[in-house]
This record gives sequence, C-alpha cells and structure tokens, in this order.
Amino acid sequence: MISRTASLVAVMVALLPASAVFAADRATPEQAKSLVSDAVAYLKAKGPYDAVKAFQDPKGSFRRGELYVFVFDTNGRYIASGANPRLAGSDAADLKDAEGKPIVQAMIAETKDKPTAVIDYVWLNRQSNKVEHKHSYVTRDGNYIVGAGTYDE
Repeated sequence: MISRTASLVAVMVALLPASAVFAADRATPEQAKSLVSDAVAYLKAKGPYDAVKAFQDPKGSFRRGELYVFVFDTNGRYIASGANPRLAGSDAADLKDAEGKPIVQAMIAETKDKPTAVIDYVWLNRQSNKVEHKHSYVTRDGNYIVGAGTYDE
C-alpha cells in the first residue's frame, strides 16, 4: 500500500513542467569545455577521419547528455555534427541562428586571433525540442573549429 505522502509526491512530480525535468539534466559550461578539450585532443591524436566517426557516433564518448561535438573548417564547411551527421560536408558559412545572427562566421572571426571563444546564439535544444539561448565553447585547432554548447535554464 502506498502512503499518502508518497502518493502526493508522485502527483507533484507528474505535474512538473517538462522544463523542470530537463533542467536537472542540463550540461554545465565546464562540461562543454571539457568535451571540446577532449575532442581537440582526439582530433590531434587520431586525425580527422577517425575523429569525424567518433564525434558523430550517437552512442560514443563524444555524446554526453545534451552535449555533442560539432566541427567546422575555417571556410565554414561542416566537418562533423554529433547532433545531425548528415550535415557533414555541407556548407554552413552563411548559417544563421533563429534571430538571424551568422553563427559560423562569428566562430571563425572570434577564433582568428585567439584559439578559444564563447559564441552566444539562439538554437534548437534537441532534448527539450525548444529554441533556447545557447553558449558554444569553440576552439580553433589549425583549420578546424571544434565546439560544444550549453543552453540556458
């Protein structure tokens, strides 16, 4: 027999908005930075061919909750996308966020003179299926820009 308190807790959890459930699973900026660092090290050690396969593996170590790795070359071409592997090879130089901000151009420009940057934009969170503010941590390594991002709560 379920106690009255347990029943009340179960009802309260059921009534929580989906955003409250997702908030507990939100990635932190430190986790995103760590993922990018791991991805850059892997890219250097294994080369682009093996790195792309690893970054795009939906069950691999480069998918961590809502975090995934994306890679562009310095011309704005998708090299890898952990969120959507079909994007690899496509031209994203003119890709804009939901508010019209040219995000790939921002990543290229912000990492031109310094190796790391944080790019803020509005993007679809695939876990919540909502357009949210995103902060991508990007690192330029040679001709590659490697990134991962977190969403606001």
